Amino acid sequence: MSDRRDDPGADAPAETEQHAPASVRPQPPGAAREHEHGHAHPHDHHVHPHGHAHPHHPHAHPHDHAEARPADHAHGPGPGPLAAGAGRGKLLFLDCPSGVAGDMTIAALLDLGVPLAAVERALAALPLGGYRLVLGHAHRSGIVATTFRVELTEPHPERSYATIDRLLADAPLEPAVRSLARRIFRRLGEAEATVHATPLDDVHFHEVGAVDAIVDIVGAAAALDYLGADVACSPLPLGRGFVTARHGVLPLPAPATVLCLRHVPTYGVELEVELVTPTGAAIVATAARHFVPWPRFAPERVGHGAGTRELPGRPNVLRAVLGEPWTDARAEGTHVVCEANVDDMTGELAAHAIGALFDAGALDAWAVPIVMKKGRPGLTIAALATHERADAVASCLLTETTSIGLRRSTVSRTELARHMVEVPTRFGSLPLKVTEGPHGTGHVTSAKPEFAACVAAAREHGVPVRVVLAAALAAYEASTAR
Repeated sequence: MSDRRDDPGADAPAETEQHAPASVRPQPPGAAREHEHGHAHPHDHHVHPHGHAHPHHPHAHPHDHAEARPADHAHGPGPGPLAAGAGRGKLLFLDCPSGVAGDMTIAALLDLGVPLAAVERALAALPLGGYRLVLGHAHRSGIVATTFRVELTEPHPERSYATIDRLLADAPLEPAVRSLARRIFRRLGEAEATVHATPLDDVHFHEVGAVDAIVDIVGAAAALDYLGADVACSPLPLGRGFVTARHGVLPLPAPATVLCLRHVPTYGVELEVELVTPTGAAIVATAARHFVPWPRFAPERVGHGAGTRELPGRPNVLRAVLGEPWTDARAEGTHVVCEANVDDMTGELAAHAIGALFDAGALDAWAVPIVMKKGRPGLTIAALATHERADAVASCLLTETTSIGLRRSTVSRTELARHMVEVPTRFGSLPLKVTEGPHGTGHVTSAKPEFAACVAAAREHGVPVRVVLAAALAAYEASTAR
C-alpha cells in the first residue's frame, strides 16, 4: 500500500505543481503507482511470504528533465533558504493537527526553508530511479502550503526489508542521514513483521509503496540532518474506519501505524479517514525526542506541508516551526502555586479570599486545615495560577488574607482532554463537560452536567436540581449509545 494519504475520489483544490528532476535507474516490471497524501488511502507496506530479493538493474539511463522549481527554496515570498546547520541549538516542532505522512513531512521542511537540493543530494546517492519529484502548492483553509509527491516513470518491484536496509547501508549517504533513515525503516519493518508474524528480513514492501517510502524516509532524514535541530512533535490524532489493503480490510489506525507509535501520545478524532500513515508514524516516532501539545520556545520560522484532501473541520496541513528553546527558569514547571499559612482568619474571610483569588485569575484555590506553631489551628490558603497570572494572584493572596508572606513554587500540571457538548432535554438544551483519557485517547472517563445551567433550568421549571442533572446525563448516554 502507498503511504500517500490520497482519496482519488475526493475533490481537492487545484494545486500548482513543478517537477524536480531525479536520476533514473531502470527497474524490473512492477505494478502501477498509487498515491499518498490526503486521508483514507491504501497502505504502502505489505509482507510477502517469501524472503527473496529483487536485484537492481545494473545500469542507468538519462532522465527526461521537466521544468524544476528553484532548488534553494520550496515556497514563494518569505524568508530565504536556511543554511546547513541553521537549526543547531534550536527546536524544530512538528505540529500535526491533521496527522502526518512522509510526503507532508518533507513538504513542510521544504516550506520551512530547507533547500530542495539537500533532499535531492541524498536521493541521488541511492541506486534508484524511474521516478521524479513533483512539488507544488495547495490552499488549505487559506494557508498556502507546499506539496511533495513521488511520481513513478517506470514500474518498480517489491523490495524486502533486508534489501532496502542493505541499499541504505551501501549507499554513499552522509553518515547521519544513513543512520536515521535505517532506524526509521527498522521501526517500520519491525512493526510490519509483528503484524504479520514474519521475520524482519522477510518483510516485503508493496511495489509502489517501497519507492514512496524510500524517497520519503531518506528525504526526511536528509532534511532533518540538514537543519540539525532538536525535534519535538505534537500528540498525534488518529482517525477511525477501515481501509482496503492487499491482505484485506484493515481497521484504522492501521496495525503497523499503531505499532510504530509505541510510547508516542495519540488521541482519537471523529473522522473516518487515515490521518497518520505508517511512514509518517515511523519518521516522527524515530526522529522526535519530545511529544508535547506545544513546547516552550520562541518561534522564528514556519513551514506548511499539505495533504491532498480537504478535511472537515480542520486544515489538512502539517506545520513545521523552528525556534529558540525558552530557557527561562519558569520552564521548570507549567504553573505556579502561591500559598500562605494563617492562624488568625475567620472562615468568612477565608471564603472571601478564595473567591478573590479566582477573580484575580487563579485556576484553582483552596484552604487546608493545619496545626501551626504553639499548637494553634490554622489554614493554608493556596491558589494555582499560570506564570502570567502568578504575580496578580500572589498580590491578591497578601491583600485578602492576614499573612505577611507567602510561598511560590512551580509545578507541572497534566490535564485530561475535555470538551463541551449540549444535549436536548425536556428542560431545554443542557451543557455537559466530557472528559477523555490521557492525551485525548478518545476514551470518555466522565460526563458531568454544568451545575449552574442545571440549577437555572430547575428554577425555571420548578423541579429539584437533581431531576435536571439526571435528565442531562440520561440524554447524553442516549446520544452516545446511538
